[in-house]
Amino acid sequence: MDHLKRLLERYPALCGMKEEIERAYGLLETAYSQGGKLLVCGNGGSAADSDHIVGELMKGFYKKRPLSDAEKDGLGDLGNRLQGALPAVSLTGHSALSTAFSNDVDPEMVFAQQVYGYGRRGDVLMAISTSGNSINVVNAARVAKAKDLSVISLTGGAGGLLKEISHVCLAVPALMTADIQELHLPVYHTLCAMLEEHFFP
Repeated sequence: MDHLKRLLERYPALCGMKEEIERAYGLLETAYSQGGKLLVCGNGGSAADSDHIVGELMKGFYKKRPLSDAEKDGLGDLGNRLQGALPAVSLTGHSALSTAFSNDVDPEMVFAQQVYGYGRRGDVLMAISTSGNSINVVNAARVAKAKDLSVISLTGGAGGLLKEISHVCLAVPALMTADIQELHLPVYHTLCAMLEEHFFP
């Protein structure tokens, strides 16, 4: 299935983003091909999107992703109950760490601290902010770039501060928060589907 073509047919307003979506996919494919992982962060609805993205990558999405015989080796029957995964971590779900760091150190640096701890050269950070200006997300992107991670941002409008930091800024053509979030979902679903198609043919 040509997932990008399907996206643009279903959401004509996104046709102007075709090149950026392809570039974002290229960064993700390269990272996974080289043994890297994806880190994702955002606030509120974008935090929910972060978890959603991880859910699509870490298990079957369109496909069941059975393990190969080599991957099953040593797992016994457990290997038949697992699925192929693309490593992804949502930085929004670590409540003990996040609340401790917010209370003890700096709430604007919670995601940045996790990027510093988890991020390795060649990984990708997907930074989600409808305005592009959420300071905790922006700081995470700044740390990611300093550590030589690729940065993909999902924003709206003109892209905000994240546009200047990101290697690829996926700024959907909307201005209201709810409208931006509604367009983020099909974009990241498409990226996840394209990755699954490539790595689990």
